[in-house]
Amino acid sequence: MAEAADFQGTSASPARRWLRRAGALLAGTPLLAGLLQLPAAAPAQAAASDTVSVSLDSLSPSAPTDGDTLTVSGTVTNKGKQTVTDAHVGLRVGPSLTTRSAIDAVTRHSDEAQSGSGAEVGGKYEEDFDKLAPGVAEHFSISVPVDKLDLGEDGVYELGVALSGQTSAQRWDQLLGIRRTLLPWQPSDADTKTKTTFLWPLLSAVHMTAKTGAGDLQTPEFLDDDLAGELAPGGRLAQMVELGKDLDVTWVIDPDLLASVDAMAVGNYRLQGAGGTGTPGSREHQAVAKQWLASLQKAVTGKEVVALPFADPDLASLAHNGTRVTGSLSHLKDATDVAATTVKTVLHVTPSTDFAWPVNGAVDPSIMKVATSAGADRVIARSDSLQETAGLPYTPSAARPVGGGTTAVVADSRLSTAFEGDLTKAGSATLAVQRFLAQSLQLNTQTDKQRSIVVAPQRMPTASQAQAMAAALTALQGGTWSQPQDLTATSKDKPDPNATTRIPSTSAYPSSLRRQELPRAAFEQIARTQSKLDGFRVVLTDQSRVVTPFGRAINREMSASWRGRSGEADSYRGDVEAWLDELADQVKLIDKSETKLSGRSATIPVTVQNNLVQPVGHLVLRLESTMPTRLKIGGKAYDEQPVEISGGHSQSVKFTTSANANGRVAVIAQLYTQDGVRYGDPVSFDVKVTEVTPTVMLVIGGGVLLLVLAGFRMYTQRKRAAARQAGEDGPGTAGESPDEPGNPEAPGDRLPEESDSASGARDPEQPSDPAPDTAPESADPSGTGERVDR
Repeated sequence: MAEAADFQGTSASPARRWLRRAGALLAGTPLLAGLLQLPAAAPAQAAASDTVSVSLDSLSPSAPTDGDTLTVSGTVTNKGKQTVTDAHVGLRVGPSLTTRSAIDAVTRHSDEAQSGSGAEVGGKYEEDFDKLAPGVAEHFSISVPVDKLDLGEDGVYELGVALSGQTSAQRWDQLLGIRRTLLPWQPSDADTKTKTTFLWPLLSAVHMTAKTGAGDLQTPEFLDDDLAGELAPGGRLAQMVELGKDLDVTWVIDPDLLASVDAMAVGNYRLQGAGGTGTPGSREHQAVAKQWLASLQKAVTGKEVVALPFADPDLASLAHNGTRVTGSLSHLKDATDVAATTVKTVLHVTPSTDFAWPVNGAVDPSIMKVATSAGADRVIARSDSLQETAGLPYTPSAARPVGGGTTAVVADSRLSTAFEGDLTKAGSATLAVQRFLAQSLQLNTQTDKQRSIVVAPQRMPTASQAQAMAAALTALQGGTWSQPQDLTATSKDKPDPNATTRIPSTSAYPSSLRRQELPRAAFEQIARTQSKLDGFRVVLTDQSRVVTPFGRAINREMSASWRGRSGEADSYRGDVEAWLDELADQVKLIDKSETKLSGRSATIPVTVQNNLVQPVGHLVLRLESTMPTRLKIGGKAYDEQPVEISGGHSQSVKFTTSANANGRVAVIAQLYTQDGVRYGDPVSFDVKVTEVTPTVMLVIGGGVLLLVLAGFRMYTQRKRAAARQAGEDGPGTAGESPDEPGNPEAPGDRLPEESDSASGARDPEQPSDPAPDTAPESADPSGTGERVDR
């Protein structure tokens, strides 16, 4: 057919090439005779068709109409070891494809030559190459009026871009390489147009930690600076905003992304560093964040915005592994509650929070239950999960009532997965765009019923995937068989009564997705962290400084973005818990050494330290004696006192003690919250009692009394002896003058021995009165303000 066209045609080069081929054919008649004995020529062509690689880099317009000129460009590369000669690239239009499965088949075998590839357009609508050296790539571009393609009725056609030529081993014209794609043909407006909802996801991985600075601004800390790269011109998120602003799409946004960019825009963020030392974020990145937020605010104006729960929790992981861990569902509720506030604060728009979006739209009864537990009554599923069982000859509308007031909004799996894989090469991106448009048109031609279709692409498209999505959506919205519609409107459209509403069983959930889920141990660690946070928050006077950053960090621990990154997820959870432990340990008891009591009663100080920047209170310090029969605290086994400490200060709390016996007694100090929950680690120390006990004092007192009585007895005995002596001297002695010297009874004279005995003075030479070797001790109780050795 191509050769006939050359005779009729207009190009001298194709005619000369045909004459050369004819001459070669006549000269090689014996060889041809041998070749005719081969079992079949088609297998030989098929075997040679992979000698040259054909890449289709662009096809414009993607969906042509009457009067258009189709331009196809790309490259051909000789992958063989022999030079290809007398080659040309031409277009081949295959038959109309009548089913979506037929489109899938062309996509799977796009580089295989098959009988359905069609005849070559030929004539001047081809490009010649004298030779193709091994390993060399050559560019081609072919433009042909659409009316030369001989397209028939509306529908999807197979379009092949083929290279034919000769090799030194096979000197006849043959197909050496082909690239098959799809050409949607709907030149005029369709009688019934499909209402298409395209979700434009704006999500990212987790970037912020739980750490914040001690100042009033609470400078946030980031895991790394990767987010800045995504926001910068040409970055993934920058591309999503720039491309999406001109499209009729429903924006699906993770509020955590907005919170992270907003924190960067303030300019005081820090980057996590080794050893806990962070580095300041770049001022340039601050400007990038501000610009991105401004562009996004402009892009979403007047558009529908759907806010996912904060940090995009992994609903399937929660349903399968988290519901048996107490408190896990409460985190989903918290994430949903904060979502609307975050979006409204940053973007100044009111989002919808009625939608839940499980990973890949895969659902089972447990996922549906969890998805709706936080208030969402519409779940975005996908048709390869919620599959049709009624044998419908067409794709039904997205909305499906599944019971309990819940609507499953089922996205079309073929359209939703059209842009997955590596689309960095122009050839791959072009094929993805054509596949998407072909599936969309084929879906529209299935029935005269108008239907509402949802496209839910991958959560985090790359920049190249986003560009392909935008190209396809631009062509679709400028086409003739589809019209855009918001997600909320689609979810409210009348459902198809014949569409399936049966949620697949838990066993039907894809094992490949299940292997990526967060394990139960992750939710147990999350619960443990939350319990520690609850215990810490009650002592704080400004709870928001701790509860807010840690609450959001716990939401991030459940993010779907951890799928495929289990090691990073474990590390993140561990860091959050460790940082909370470190903060809580800033309020603690100071270790205490052995304390000595030198009296019956004394005070024991216990010091509480607060290294936080905010005051703490609602604490009770308990001091408990392990041997209350020997040492009492406040007159009983233990005593308690309230504690309130300013930020960055310490406070000594004094307890009154009373000792009943000498010895060492272990004492335990422990902080409690006001509701009786232990706070922090206890501090134990010994109290050594060295006081004089009442029994010893009684013995000493008795000894002193005996000494006094002995002295009194000696005194009376001497007085009696003196009286008897006076009687024996007779009356004569009694008349002597008292003033005469030598009179023993004269009042002014006394015997030294009698004087010493009567006065009770001690003779230092007496062996019975040794000098004391210890300082005298008071038996009185110690005052309450007495200083104690620590």
